[in-house]
Amino acid sequence: MKYEQLAKDILANVGGRENVSSVVHCITRLRFKLKDESKANTEVLKNMDDVVTVMKSGGQYQVVIGNHVPDVYKAVTAVGGFQGQAPVEAEEEGPKGSLFSRFIDMISSIFTPVLGVLAATGMIKGFNALFVALGWLENTSGTYQILNATGDALFYFLPIFLGYTAIKKFGGSPFVGMAIGAALVYPTLSALTTGDPLYTVFAGTMFQSPIYITFLGIPVILMSYSSSVIPIIIAAFFAAKVEKWLKTVIPDVVKAFVVPLLTLVIVVPVTFIVIGPIATWAGSLLGQGTLAIYNLSPIIAGLLLGGFWQVFVIFGLHWGLVPIAFNNVATMGYDTILATVFAASFAQTGAVLAILIKTKNQKLKSLSIPAFISGIFGVTEPAIYGITLPLKKPFIMSCIAAGVGGAIAGATNVKGFIIGGLGVFGIPSYISPEGIGMDLYGAVISMVVAFIAGLVLTLLFGGINKEQKATTETKAAANEVAATKVDSEEVVSPLNGEVKALSEVEDGAFSSGALGYGVAIEPIEGKLLAPVSGTVSALFPTNHAIGITTDSGADILIHIGMDTVQLDGKYFTVHTTQGDYVEKGQLLIEFDIEQIQQAGKLVTTPIVVTNYKEYSIELTNQKQMKTGDALFKLTTK
Repeated sequence: MKYEQLAKDILANVGGRENVSSVVHCITRLRFKLKDESKANTEVLKNMDDVVTVMKSGGQYQVVIGNHVPDVYKAVTAVGGFQGQAPVEAEEEGPKGSLFSRFIDMISSIFTPVLGVLAATGMIKGFNALFVALGWLENTSGTYQILNATGDALFYFLPIFLGYTAIKKFGGSPFVGMAIGAALVYPTLSALTTGDPLYTVFAGTMFQSPIYITFLGIPVILMSYSSSVIPIIIAAFFAAKVEKWLKTVIPDVVKAFVVPLLTLVIVVPVTFIVIGPIATWAGSLLGQGTLAIYNLSPIIAGLLLGGFWQVFVIFGLHWGLVPIAFNNVATMGYDTILATVFAASFAQTGAVLAILIKTKNQKLKSLSIPAFISGIFGVTEPAIYGITLPLKKPFIMSCIAAGVGGAIAGATNVKGFIIGGLGVFGIPSYISPEGIGMDLYGAVISMVVAFIAGLVLTLLFGGINKEQKATTETKAAANEVAATKVDSEEVVSPLNGEVKALSEVEDGAFSSGALGYGVAIEPIEGKLLAPVSGTVSALFPTNHAIGITTDSGADILIHIGMDTVQLDGKYFTVHTTQGDYVEKGQLLIEFDIEQIQQAGKLVTTPIVVTNYKEYSIELTNQKQMKTGDALFKLTTK
């Protein structure tokens, strides 16, 4: 339990375990589904030493950890007591987020648990193909056969694994989902397709199918479901609904075995007769459709997908493309979608190497080394969130370089034949079953060009030391101001309105004094001016709260309204940025009082000194305040 304390801190700041509907993890981040995201302390989480950043996307609250996220996930599930618990589904809580957000959440929850093993087995299969192509192994040898079985097994029996993850996501019993997936790949049924069919259905159409068996007289269209994705996901959704209904009508005394019995007896035949064929045809159309779009202009497709892939990853939108790639490999034997984005991680890694070479900031240089190593192996989140994105220009340069790499992959019509490893371990994925060819060469060329482009563009246009110099100068100026201590300081009213005691504020954290000592104002005008001269030490992303460190070192927090964080920045216009030095009376934020109140929120605004124990504070006796009137006086103890 090396990460036990970190796990406790994370759970506490996502609103407690009772606020967590479910939690999964991918390669670098914990993906929480929270009942109420407003209860999470995002800024506190972002400032934790072991947390890279926090993202909100696709209906998920994502805490980016880094390469050791599996260990942190184990600690979180242990501390939170989540082991063995099925997640609370959105339908039980009521739908949350847009339809697209819920779709992204569903896809990521289904595929994330198998991605690590899938990448591992893909690497085994890819290297096995490489060994044969180089003449190191014969494809008839026992070594080859065992390695091939190891690499091929998960993808061949993918419906069993997705049966587990999908039905768990939909709130059903995981082993029922596995049983449905196993039935789909049951080898005896595939063997029945030899010989003459009983008859043919849909003759003369694109859906023409021979019938070899029937179920209770109903024709069954036998298809190959090995490696398939769509049929098992739909079947698992249907099974979860059937199981949930059966639990309401079956007596408790026999529920343990009758519910799964009836679920399987109902769902498996329906899957073979209806769901499987329709889903398979839909999957084939989807594969052909994506290929047709790609073929319109492979270069433009590669340029756009490659250039924006890292942006998709940041917002979790890449999950919308992952099942398409899986489906393409299953239906066509290859995929071009992920091939166009293969070079993106190398473009990012090239940008990090440029920063490592050029930066004069020793802390940034030390962070760049592990980020570069991770990037070589395809894990770029530490590089994105910790280095290039905060510096802005290097991230843009890496996106341009990734677009160039994607365009090359499109121009050379690169195809991936397996869903393999990340980074350099993904190279063997582009070896064709016929041997080494242009697919591999094109992938390697796109990778190398993207890396070099990311390196050169960032060296030339990344503004690395310029950004660092500006940041250093800003911090030095702020520190110089903060170091100029004064014995006393006057804090003036930042608003026009009526003064209230903190005890009257309808928020326990403020009214109890837990967040600091001061007063509140009921504003009559939506303009917030600086109550002191000082440095903007905190500016919340939703623009509803701001912190200022005064010349005497006092930390002033101003929180506009109650629960206004839920407005997500609507009706607020900010006129400063974090790190700026502001003068007393300077306009900081404008806000629309009428719109905020129509949204059901109070505009009562606390103004508190958070480090009040260091000062003697004399509050005003006035009830009506105008901006610039003395609000309270601070005297250093």
